[in-house]
Amino acid sequence: MEETATKTEPSSSEAPISKPWQSYHTVYTNAKAGMDGVDKEKVQKVVYEMSKGSKYFENEERKKALMCQKIENMRERRKKLSTADISYYQKVAERRITELEAQRDLSRIWLHVDMDAFYAAVETLSNPSLKGKPMAVGSLSMLSTANYEARKYGVRAAMPGFIARKLCPELIFVPVDFEKYTYYSTLTRKVFQRYDPNFISASLDEAYLDITEVCRERDLKSDDVAEEIRRRVFEETGLTCSAGVGPNRLLAKVCSDINKPNGQFILPNDRMAVITFISSLPIQKIGGIGKVTEHILRNAFEINTCKDLLEKGSLLCALFSPSSADFFLSVGLGLGSTDAPQARLRKSMSNERTFSATNDETFLYKKLAELAETLATDLEKEGLCGRNLTLKLKTAHFEVRTRAVTLQKYICSSEDILMHGKKLLKAELPASLRLIGLRISQFSEDKAGPSDPKQKSITNFVIVGDTSGAIMRNSDYSRLMEKENSFSNDFREDFSASDLSITYDPSSICAHNDAFNSDQFSDFCCIDVNINNIDRKNVPLNSIQAESARPGGHISEAHEPVSLQLESRVGRSNTNLDELTGCTNNRNDDAVPSVSLQAQFQWVDEYKCSICGIELPLEFVDERQEHFDFHLAERLQEECSSSSSMSHFSEKRYIQKDQIVSQSRNKKRKSLPEKGKYVSIDQFFTKRNQNT
Repeated sequence: MEETATKTEPSSSEAPISKPWQSYHTVYTNAKAGMDGVDKEKVQKVVYEMSKGSKYFENEERKKALMCQKIENMRERRKKLSTADISYYQKVAERRITELEAQRDLSRIWLHVDMDAFYAAVETLSNPSLKGKPMAVGSLSMLSTANYEARKYGVRAAMPGFIARKLCPELIFVPVDFEKYTYYSTLTRKVFQRYDPNFISASLDEAYLDITEVCRERDLKSDDVAEEIRRRVFEETGLTCSAGVGPNRLLAKVCSDINKPNGQFILPNDRMAVITFISSLPIQKIGGIGKVTEHILRNAFEINTCKDLLEKGSLLCALFSPSSADFFLSVGLGLGSTDAPQARLRKSMSNERTFSATNDETFLYKKLAELAETLATDLEKEGLCGRNLTLKLKTAHFEVRTRAVTLQKYICSSEDILMHGKKLLKAELPASLRLIGLRISQFSEDKAGPSDPKQKSITNFVIVGDTSGAIMRNSDYSRLMEKENSFSNDFREDFSASDLSITYDPSSICAHNDAFNSDQFSDFCCIDVNINNIDRKNVPLNSIQAESARPGGHISEAHEPVSLQLESRVGRSNTNLDELTGCTNNRNDDAVPSVSLQAQFQWVDEYKCSICGIELPLEFVDERQEHFDFHLAERLQEECSSSSSMSHFSEKRYIQKDQIVSQSRNKKRKSLPEKGKYVSIDQFFTKRNQNT
């Protein structure tokens, strides 16, 4: 049983005052392959003295203070655990270890290939005179990598060049050439493909290969396959690589680092061999345990090796989230991914550039234009368009800012990206910056099919209508299209083709009180009204309403969502808009219309919304209009929800009105949010759907 009291060993922040550099731990002082014999204290001292007083140093000190605070908070939480708590979580940890152990898979053989000092090796191959000399790829500002001769001095990737020059005065700098590195990376991947057509490329210089089938079909041992791959890579490229073999990807990656450079390490597919190997492994060797997590585990829990993760499992289960605790326990058992990951559609695309801190706006806009051009080219290659643009900035004080805007249309051209990017950047200037980045997300559906089905979107749950029965049989589609002319002639000029859509979304359907079964699902449809383009001068607020939806549930996954656009320029009947949208206001002819939202909606100081307080500069004309439309929709929701009764679609729209109404009368209407209280967009529509 774990002790409730915590032994606190001296932390990195408690170094002697005479040697302050001993507490200065940055990425520059972390050892990489080829740095085993480096005088770490000397490197720390040089990095400390060269960084002291800089903006980077100040930022590192802030991060260090935050990390120390996290450690102290974790210690305090640990002290509050009672003996009963520890006993309970010990049982939880033991149960989870048993469950995780049952999932151990030793049937696959994974190989991780890592090119040796890839960028530096490519440059040496192009210029043999660099061989045997300390050399780094990059500049005085930042290094991308360093060869093994330079690493003996403590020089490494992600280190400023001026610090590297201090550590190694003879260091040779070579500029970055990504076109060259991409070419050699392609050659190595052709070799990998011969052994695993579905290999996983982790970066330009490393990959994971499942060599199970190769070993079985050719009756070879895993070490023979690893040696053969390394030999073929050298024959094809002239470059060396290191390999690691293990029963899962986590272990294979650890193994590939053991005999670097130009070596390999094989971990047998045997449980005892895995447990023995992982037990003495330092936690910092595990991918996924970074500097902050490492220090928390060391200084708050005295966890130094992977074996300690199992021994302190009760504390991990008590003080970390279930997913984090499972990860730590899995690492302690030597478990990792063994199956090939399922293909995931890209969610975003970005690029960024780092430069010396400057407040020169001409230079910053030039960099922004270059990024927009590069991003547009990448989008074109993938055939993607997005509608969410994010600007990333890093100030001279190393403060990271992100500013995003969601557009009304999808964009992919450099002109559009630059136009909206300039608006975002202009709102942040003047400022001294050292990094600019652009990211595009919220991609449109490509021609091959819909986006990632696991990705939720607002259309999955916002269906203005009855989501409990809001679907339509495919056979009803033709009948529905024949009824397109049911629009009122009064609104002929007020709607465009995008103003009204009929959405068929089986995923939002559920049975009502167990009486509404799946056989009845097919008789329902719903209407989704887009108010963005409605002429508010001609259409009263109360006339642009829609019926609130009921909570959704489960149906067969065999159905596929279908979205139908109703063309507004087809002939129309005299059906009024209230009937079309399924919302009957039940008000007298002399009823007073709702108070104009425009009278209440203002931009305080020309940039702050008077209703919710969100800030949007004057330059964001479209976004400001879209924000007004959101509040308009909010007002419509309040009015529609407060109506005395809500009618459903008429029988001529193929709605089984009697069944829905009879069941909806028995449901208690939930109260609306308090006046003026902010409701997020997802909560807004979710609560709206529950109000009926």
